[in-house]
Amino acid sequence: MENTRVLIVDDDPNINQLIKLYLEKEGFETETATRGDDALNLFKKNPPHIVLLDLMLPGMDGWQVCREIRKISTIPIIMLTAKDETFDKVLGLELGADDYMTKPFDPKELIARIKAVIRRTQSVVAPEREIAFPNLVINMSTYLVTYNGKDIEMPPKEIELLYFLASHPNKVFTRDQLLEQVWGFDYFGDSRTVDVHIKRIREKLTGCEEYGWHIKTIWSVGYKFEVK
Repeated sequence: MENTRVLIVDDDPNINQLIKLYLEKEGFETETATRGDDALNLFKKNPPHIVLLDLMLPGMDGWQVCREIRKISTIPIIMLTAKDETFDKVLGLELGADDYMTKPFDPKELIARIKAVIRRTQSVVAPEREIAFPNLVINMSTYLVTYNGKDIEMPPKEIELLYFLASHPNKVFTRDQLLEQVWGFDYFGDSRTVDVHIKRIREKLTGCEEYGWHIKTIWSVGYKFEVK
């Protein structure tokens, strides 16, 4: 992954250096930070291609850093944490993280996930990809959703999920199929991730049924973008 820059953010300098060693051996370029506020400043000064972000940080925690990054960028983020609770995973994904790893982890697995996330995010966006329905426009070149004439704030994964479903109107997809298509075949999450993202999308597109389209739940199967 030559010329791919990784920002490593962990409050433990030893973990930072260990990850840095493994990544540079694989050809990555790296920067490190041990505080959340310092990481955000580094990000703004020289945006990397991907961020490895610990949750428990001084100055500004990982959730806050993720939230601030998502206000200005869709660059992929992998959360790193000692916590293994579903709540923490779901919150990270809701805020726009692309993947999640629990410490301790195998450095080889981390590198594999970094490469997989980069492949997915590079392949998701193509120039001028846009789809429109009555009062809805999803533009994947700008990662922007416009509903009822207003820009809707959505994390990248919500936009990618909405775009994928809307690109296949009236076709039913299982949760596992959506995980594979949107998060990637090697995503290590569970199907509840899809449910959380669908719930968030619906909350932001309230009243869409009157325009002849909506995301419909197919019980015991999955979801479809229904167009009448």
